[in-house]
Order: sequence, then C-alpha cells, then structure tokens
Amino acid sequence: MATRKFTIKVPATSANIGPGFDVVGLSLSLTLTLTVSHTRFTSPPSGESHSSSLTSPPSPPKISYSGEGAEEVPLDAYKNLTTRVALYVLRCNGRPHFPSDLTFHAHNEIPFGRGLGSSGAAVIAGVLLGDALGELKLSTSRLLDFALMVERHPDNVTAALVGGFVGSYLRELSREATEAASVPLAEVLPEYPPDAGEAWGQDPPSPPEGIGHYVRFKWAPEIRAVAIIPQFELSTAKARDVLPLAYTRKDLVFNLQRLAVLTTALGQSPPDPDLIYEAMKDRVHQPYRKSLIPGLPEVLSSITPASHPGLLGICLSGAGPTILALAIGGFEAIALSAKEVFKEAGVEVKWQVLTIASGGSSVAYEEQQ
Repeated sequence: MATRKFTIKVPATSANIGPGFDVVGLSLSLTLTLTVSHTRFTSPPSGESHSSSLTSPPSPPKISYSGEGAEEVPLDAYKNLTTRVALYVLRCNGRPHFPSDLTFHAHNEIPFGRGLGSSGAAVIAGVLLGDALGELKLSTSRLLDFALMVERHPDNVTAALVGGFVGSYLRELSREATEAASVPLAEVLPEYPPDAGEAWGQDPPSPPEGIGHYVRFKWAPEIRAVAIIPQFELSTAKARDVLPLAYTRKDLVFNLQRLAVLTTALGQSPPDPDLIYEAMKDRVHQPYRKSLIPGLPEVLSSITPASHPGLLGICLSGAGPTILALAIGGFEAIALSAKEVFKEAGVEVKWQVLTIASGGSSVAYEEQQ
C-alpha cells in the first residue's frame, strides 16, 4: 500500500493589533510544523460517517512532540487538539477513522497561553491534517468553516490560514445555518471517555458553508514585530471574563476611528509613526486587562516614537500577556525598555524580533520515489 509523506507549517498570530478587537489578525514568523506519514485509504469515503463503522479501525496514530509546550501536550490522538480536529474533518467527509500507519512529529515554536495564537495554530494544523489525510482538497473557505466550528473567533485562525495582515468577520447566516454553527464545542470536539467504543462520536455536526469572510490588507515590508513575552500564561477565557458586557458610544467610536486608519497606515511605505502610534490605541479590551498583566499600562504609555526612534506602535498581542511593538528599527532598545518596566512589576520576559508570515499555512508533499 502506498505511503504518503507531507509537512504542514502553520504560523503564530497576533490578534486585535490595538483597536481591532476580534476583527484583525497578523501572522508571525514562529511556526508549528507537523511532519506526517501514513498509508493511503484504500476504499472510497462513505456517504454517512457512521455507515462504515463496522470496518475495524487502524491502530491509533503515533505522535511525538518537541519545542514549546512539549511537556504539556497530550500524545493521545483522542485528546490532542490537532488530531481531534483532523478526525472531525475526516468524519464530516465520510472517513470515520484515521488512515493506517499514521505517524507524525510536531515541532512547535509558539509559546502557549501568551497571546500568540498557539491554539489557533493547533486548530488550523488539524484542519489541514484532516484535509491532507483524506485527500479532500477543500477550498480555503471550507477549511476556514471547519476551523471556525472549533475556534469561534475568526481573527487568529484566519490570519494563521491565509497569512499576512487580515481583517475578518462572521457572516450573518440563515437561522438554520446559525444554529448549526453555534452547536456547543463539546459536540464538535467531544472529550473521548476511556471506555469509548469504535462507533463513539462518529456523527459530528458538519459546518454550514461560508461562516467567515476575510480580506488581506497591505503591509509595509520594512515593518517588524517585537514580541515581548512575559513568562507566565494567561488563558483567553480568563482575559475575556474581565471585559464588560456593554461599552459607551464614545469608546466604540474611538476604536472604530483608529481601526479605519490603521488598516491602511500599516500598508504605507514609509510608515508614519505619529499616525500609527495613535491608531494602535484601544479602549475596548486593553484597559480592562491591566489587572491581569502587571506593568501593562506603564509599558504601553512609556514606550513611544519620541522616546524610541523606530517604534511605530505598541499594543497587547491578542488576549496577552505578550506585548507587540511594531517598528522599523531600534528593536533592542524597545525590548530592553519594556523588559525593565516589567522587571519593576516583578515580571520576567523574553523577547524576539519577528517578521510577518505573509504566506500563511502550507502543506508540502514529498514526492514518491
């Protein structure tokens, strides 16, 4: 039987970029890489995922993992997020099991729980893995549908999938499609109990078509991202819990004005630091997360284009705690100043200068000899 080998690469992402809460995302040059081999399916997919459940499933996939989070990631394919997403994609397309002899190694450069899109990368890796294993050849739009059934906010997963500086939204669907897209995550990716049988969880809800839409903005090639990464984790759920349920019109207009400018300003070369610094300010999420990230207000207010030549703007990366400084120079000075402020608040940080991963995710197949 034919063995296939391929490599999946998915970039890290930063969401929000100041005023674009749940709207914009940026792909960055940290990568989750899967190196995969498996035996091809020998029978056509079934019309209904459960109809072929009488076929004996192959032995479980063999997973190995290195890099960031290696000590935390489950290596059981029915507990690992990436493989659970892959199996969800397969089962929605008439493949109730993984293919035979599935082995893959994951190497991860994206820190967990730091606001750099680690979970979004794992989800996109899973969607691409399911698509590649089943040889489904799903469109980008359909891949995004599957991702949005798992990761319900489009900013990170869209940027991870297509790359670059991206704006996205969830489309207003019909009532029936809205209900289908809103099923509890526990039904999409159920937790597999220890006594789960072969037929368990083989009929998951398939995503409706066209859940999310996106546009890629221009990006000035000279802009780099300085990621200042505090050495503690902050869950997205906890960071969302501190946000208010309602906002004043004044604060919403403040963000909308800046977002309208920012999406164009970051594509202009040479970039205008005065324009971008002001356009990256926010009143919707960053002020409410300062209690979770010691030193956050001081870092955001003390590092400016005037004090640090080369800086364009500075913001919280996603839900945090990472700080993202966009700059065209002076990278080390920016990072060391932020490090000093965080140190005074009792927080240790690491920092990296990253480029923009404009190509997004990729799947490269090894040619058969």
